[in-house]
Amino acid sequence: MAKTVTIALPNGAKYEQPTGQFIGNQFVQGSGDCFSTVSPVTEEEILKLQGASTTDVDKAVAAAREAFNGPWSQLPAIERGAYLYKLAELIDRNRELLAAIDAYDNGKTFSGALTGDLDEAYNVFRYYAGAADKISGQTIETSPAKLAYVVQEPLGVCAQIVPWNYPFMMLAWKIAPALACGNTVVLKPAEQTPLSALYFGNLVIEAGLPAGVVNIISGLGPTTGSALANHADVDKVAFTGSTATGKSIMKAAASNLKNVTLECGGKSPSVVFADADFEQAVKWTHFGIMENSGEVCTSTSRIYVEESIYDKFVERFVEVTQDNDKVGDNFNEATYYGAQISKTQFDKVLGYIEDGKKSGAKLLYGGARSGSQGYFIQPTVFVDTTEDMKIVREEIFGPVVVISKFKTEDEVVYKCNDTSYGLAAALFTENVSKAHLVARRLQAGMVWINSSGDSHFGIPFGGYKSSGIGRELGKYALDAYTQAKAVHVNLGSKL
Repeated sequence: MAKTVTIALPNGAKYEQPTGQFIGNQFVQGSGDCFSTVSPVTEEEILKLQGASTTDVDKAVAAAREAFNGPWSQLPAIERGAYLYKLAELIDRNRELLAAIDAYDNGKTFSGALTGDLDEAYNVFRYYAGAADKISGQTIETSPAKLAYVVQEPLGVCAQIVPWNYPFMMLAWKIAPALACGNTVVLKPAEQTPLSALYFGNLVIEAGLPAGVVNIISGLGPTTGSALANHADVDKVAFTGSTATGKSIMKAAASNLKNVTLECGGKSPSVVFADADFEQAVKWTHFGIMENSGEVCTSTSRIYVEESIYDKFVERFVEVTQDNDKVGDNFNEATYYGAQISKTQFDKVLGYIEDGKKSGAKLLYGGARSGSQGYFIQPTVFVDTTEDMKIVREEIFGPVVVISKFKTEDEVVYKCNDTSYGLAAALFTENVSKAHLVARRLQAGMVWINSSGDSHFGIPFGGYKSSGIGRELGKYALDAYTQAKAVHVNLGSKL
């Protein structure tokens, strides 16, 4: 059995953190490469962990396969739902601890983790608990003497790789629908933020799930993640992360034609028309890029403003940014911005800011490190940008926004769609017809009208183009974790 380590959280709470791999309802010591999780706030090591080797990955997949072939996939759906309800209740009971773990491990604000991430995780498990016994096929009469029926069956063993920006929430998005459909899972958290996922193993045990239904392995992407994506006995890979890594996952999945769901990067636009509710447009566009310190795949980081209100909008947007410029202690309720996840990401974001300055973009606010300790960056506003600039073309994944003007609807729609990404888009107008017509023209998997960043466990989440393949959440996730089997029945027809 792997040991636990007592961790004292910044809010004064103490808890026992599992350090091993969670395989077959036991925490076992990994045998792979060692890695450290580091506090983005203090830049100090939180914990050193030993990752999962290829042998450990084999054991986790074997445990998941045994559970799938054994009780889990044959369990009545309503009983699977009951297990998900138990998990939801345990998440709710432990919500403050889980939020504090993510805030400590990730650098995000505790208040955001508590009211956003943990509330969402709880609701996701409840939603799929209720959906478990409502997965159905159809019956089709093909002729008077023949009929066919279609059943939705689980895929089998699902490898799930979650990102570091929403560690526990993304765990819920992945695990809940997979289990509801009768699959078993091997989940790998990001190496930067493994703590809450490993702690979740305790809740799996307490909920009484059969051994092997949920397995959680930590480790580095190029070793543990690659071994999981390439594994011949894995039936599906669900991945959330960068587009570059998503492409590698897709190549690995080709080894045995695994089913894939990929939710990748974005460079999402916001369009503010002159007839918009001005204050609402400013409020929501600010939230759309600055939420979670800009570490959101759907961040609306490109803002296009109609020419007649451009100067007024920019002035007000900077005022709102300045009013919310509260960077620092992520356990302080007054703090708006947490830290960037790592030194690597911190340097990357600052590098984009420097490139923006050199390329001729006008810096109106921020543009530098905040404080002298921790990976904190000032909220940064560039204006008068052009479409060829790197800060306009590439995903930054930090609190950096670019604002430019447009004259016509056709012009701005072209600019919005002139990207390899297609995850999300937002538009602001009081003209109902314009809102819906423009929404249809935008090449994005999600469009927000007069808001930004909205997500709901019953609504599909995913993108077009290089932003991914497939959808998560809602009934679409149930489709993603099942396969259709057609059964043809001859009622008496003879050749």
